[in-house]
Amino acid sequence: MRKLSVIVVVVLLSLFATAIAQETLNNEAVVKMVKAGLGEDLIVNMINSQPGTYRTSTNDVIALKNQGVSDKVISAMVKRKDGGAVAAPTSSATLPAASVYPTEIGVYYKKDSKWLELQPEVVNWKTGGIFKSIASAGIVKGDINGHIVGKQSRTKLGSPLEILIYAPEGVAITEYQFLRLRENKSNREFRTVTGGVLHAKSGATRDLQEFEGQKVASRTFLISLSTLAVGEYGFLPPGAFVSSSAGSSLGKIYSFSIPE
Repeated sequence: MRKLSVIVVVVLLSLFATAIAQETLNNEAVVKMVKAGLGEDLIVNMINSQPGTYRTSTNDVIALKNQGVSDKVISAMVKRKDGGAVAAPTSSATLPAASVYPTEIGVYYKKDSKWLELQPEVVNWKTGGIFKSIASAGIVKGDINGHIVGKQSRTKLGSPLEILIYAPEGVAITEYQFLRLRENKSNREFRTVTGGVLHAKSGATRDLQEFEGQKVASRTFLISLSTLAVGEYGFLPPGAFVSSSAGSSLGKIYSFSIPE
């Protein structure tokens, strides 16, 4: 009886796919197929082989994601809208990568036309130099030294490099810091400030690197790094340092290495 039910479901899905294939596809048709449980590969192949009119603005893409449409399916829609040629059916291993920007908070790097997430590392913070606090707000401002275990990042990237940052709501790209990390015995370290640059002459900003972030979508910033020297680097997100009564605290940094 269970096998019969499965067969009936398969037949109904096939009939549904055939009916959809007889009309011009659009965003609503794709969402219907996803909600009906059609497989990702089947939907992509239908997009590639059937006439379609798709809306792929930033808001449209976000709406599709919210309704359960995968990056792979959205990528196929974007490609067809941009005039991409009809592709032959392919396996999931050879389908084109998503051409839309990531929509989860984090830092990403571009490799082979794909946006890959840059994994963060743990930072051990220690206060140093001039140290000031605003007692009324409990906010600490001053020099801080960050230490990361290991002499090199596990992520090896080449220069020139493209970085994408999807920031939290209300956070500007200028609140991120791009840092050059210094090797020290069995770890990497850097010096920076938290809560604002209070005393630049003290050396608190010695490891800061200049960068420009171009806004390409809501909360999404593209950074082109074309002249990086060999070494260790990292993007420090706002709020990465949490002050406490103790002399140290833990945070995170999105690190990478430019090898020789």
